[in-house]
Amino acid sequence: MTEVTLTEWNQFLTQFPDVHLLQMGEWGELKKDFGWKPIRVVSENIGAQILFRKLPLGFTVAYMPKVSSDQFSVNSEQFWREVDMVCKKYRAVFLKVEPDTWEEKFRIQNSEFRISKHNIQPPRTITLDIQNTEEDILARMKPKCRYNIRLAEKKGVTVRAWDDVAAFHEMMTVTGGRDGFGVHSKEYYQRAYELFHPKGTCELLVAEYDGKPLAALMIFANAKRAWYVYGASNNEERNRMPTYLLQWEAIRWAKARGCEEYDLWGVPDENEETLEANFENRHDGLWGVYRFKRGFGGQLKRAAQALDRVYNPLLYWTYLKFIGNRE
Repeated sequence: MTEVTLTEWNQFLTQFPDVHLLQMGEWGELKKDFGWKPIRVVSENIGAQILFRKLPLGFTVAYMPKVSSDQFSVNSEQFWREVDMVCKKYRAVFLKVEPDTWEEKFRIQNSEFRISKHNIQPPRTITLDIQNTEEDILARMKPKCRYNIRLAEKKGVTVRAWDDVAAFHEMMTVTGGRDGFGVHSKEYYQRAYELFHPKGTCELLVAEYDGKPLAALMIFANAKRAWYVYGASNNEERNRMPTYLLQWEAIRWAKARGCEEYDLWGVPDENEETLEANFENRHDGLWGVYRFKRGFGGQLKRAAQALDRVYNPLLYWTYLKFIGNRE
C-alpha cells in the first residue's frame, strides 16, 4: 500500500496514539484549504503525511512535518522508496523532513538526506512537565509568573471556553501588529477550530474582565502532549495580567485531558545562556515571547534539525537562493 485516503490514514494512526499534531489527518485537511495538498503514505507499518505546495512550472516542494524517529530506522528503506515515488509523481524538487524528536536524541546515517539550512517550524521551544500536581507545576514557575497568575485572579480576570473565532482573529491581528509577526486569515482559524474542536483535541480559551475579552489562545492536544500554537491579546487592561491566567488555565485544560507535556511552541533559536543574557533587551521576532514563556518554568529544548531529500539538485539550489531564505 502506498497512498491512502484520509479515513485509512486515521485508522492507521490508531496504532500510534501519540502522533504529533502536524501528522494528524485534521492538520492535513486544514493545510489543504490553504494552498497545500496532503498525501498520506503507508508502507507496511510505517507511514507519514506529506504536504505538497505548488511551485512555478508545475513543480512542487514537499514537506513532511514532525515524523517519528522510527521512520529513520534500518527497517524503513522500503518506506522511503515509496516516499520517493510519491514525491517524484508530484514533481517535488525536494522533500523537507522535520523529525519529531529532540536534537540530542537524533542520529541519521542515510546519505540520501542532507542537513537543511531551513526549518519550517521553530526548532527551539520550552516544554512543561505537567504530570505532577498543580501545586508542583506552580512551584516550578518563576516567582513573578506565579505572582501574575494570582494577580489576574485577584483583579477579576476569568477564563472560559470560547467559540468566537472572528473576535479571536481580530485579537490576533492586534497582537501581530504590536509584536511584528504574521497572522493567518479568519478562515484559517475557523477551519482549524471546526476540524479539531469536535474531536476534543482543540480548545479556544478567552480571558475576560467584566465580560470584555482581553486575551485568547488556541490549544491543541493529542494523547500525552499539548501544544500552545496560537495566542493573542489586545491592548486593554494589560495591568491585570490576563495572559498569565489564560496560559495557566490552558495548562490545567491539558492536564485534565491526561496530557503529560505542554509545549509552548517557539522561542528564539539560541542556547540558554544567550537567551538569558539578552531577553530583557531584545523584543524582535520570538524574543518578544521568550520573556513570557520562560516564566512558566519549563525546559528549553531544540528539535532535531530539518533534513532535505533532494530530487532536482539544480532547482533545489535555485530554491535555496531565491525562495528558501524567506521560509
